[in-house]
Formats: sequence, C-alpha cells, structure tokens
Amino acid sequence: MKKFYLLALIFSVFVFLVACDNEKSSKTNISENSKKDDSISVDKNLLDVEVTIPSSLFEGQDLDKVIDEAKQDGIKEVTKNPDGSLTYKMTKDKHRELMDEMESGIKEMIEELKKDESFGAIQDIMYNDGFSEFTMVVDKSSFENSFAGLATLGLGINGMYYQVLDGVKDFKVTVNIKDASTDEVLETIVYPDSLNK
Repeated sequence: MKKFYLLALIFSVFVFLVACDNEKSSKTNISENSKKDDSISVDKNLLDVEVTIPSSLFEGQDLDKVIDEAKQDGIKEVTKNPDGSLTYKMTKDKHRELMDEMESGIKEMIEELKKDESFGAIQDIMYNDGFSEFTMVVDKSSFENSFAGLATLGLGINGMYYQVLDGVKDFKVTVNIKDASTDEVLETIVYPDSLNK
C-alpha cells in the first residue's frame, strides 16, 4: 500500500507544482502551431510575465480548482481560453519564485524516490540542468517486478512543466533506465510522446 501512497503523493505534488509553476511562467512569446491544443505562449514584459499552457497538460484536472489554487498562490490573473488552455499573468518576481520552487520540488521528489523502500530498485537518479533528461539507475532484477517504473511518469511530467514554465517551445523529457551492474540502458521513455500511446 505504501507504493500507492507514494504514487499519490507524487501526483499531488505534481498538481500543486503545476498550479505554482503556471504562475512562474515568464512573458516570452512562444507558440507552436502544430495543434491548437498544444500551443504554448510565454510573454515577457517589463514588469509582468504571462504564460499560456496548453489544455493537454491539464488533462483530467478540474480547471476551476486549478485557477483558484493559482490565484491563492499569488498569480495576478488566470484566464481560461476557448481552446481549454490557461493563461497565467504574474510578476517577474513571482515567476522566478515559482521556477525556484519547481526546481526544489523536483530535486526533493528525486531524493524521496531514491530513499523510499517501495521504490527500492532505484539506486540513483541523475538529471541535467533543464530537467529535460533523467537517468534512473536501477537494480535490473528488482526493477522488473516493482512499481519503480511509475517514477518515470513523475519525472517526465514534472520535467515537462518545468520546461513549459521556462519558455521552452518544443518541450520534451527523456528518461533513461539504466542497469546499475552493467550500465546497459534497459529502456528509454520520451515524454510527452509516451503519453499519446
């Protein structure tokens, strides 16, 4: 049961960080025209930062609740757009604060995953500066019969949100699962691609 509680915790932290992170987004205008639903916009003005996050990153969430939480966390304005995306408007200081919180939250999650006995197959998790790539070092025999693979979802989703809030246009997170004893890459998961399968 502890495994399910940790997974629930990961998703709770994710939802909380998403609300926070949306506030962080800077006002740099970026748009992706591949799909209406997948457009991301970040605009930087002198005093404010405005971020538009696509509806695909809010799938399964109550948008009204997300908006309320964002406003409680200090976001100036949250606008629900006709395509289901949300636009957050905040001060530059708030954006920086949210980016810092997101970074700290991801690092804390990684440490918890490494320490938690429920995910005992995980021996180490390494990452790059922009959280676009993670390497999860595992004990192969333990990993194949554990819930440790679910940790990749938490890493992928949090990495994507970090990038979106940082103004990355083509956000993508690669999670490599590597055998501790042989350094063999057992599996590579790419988000958001794997979510669409």
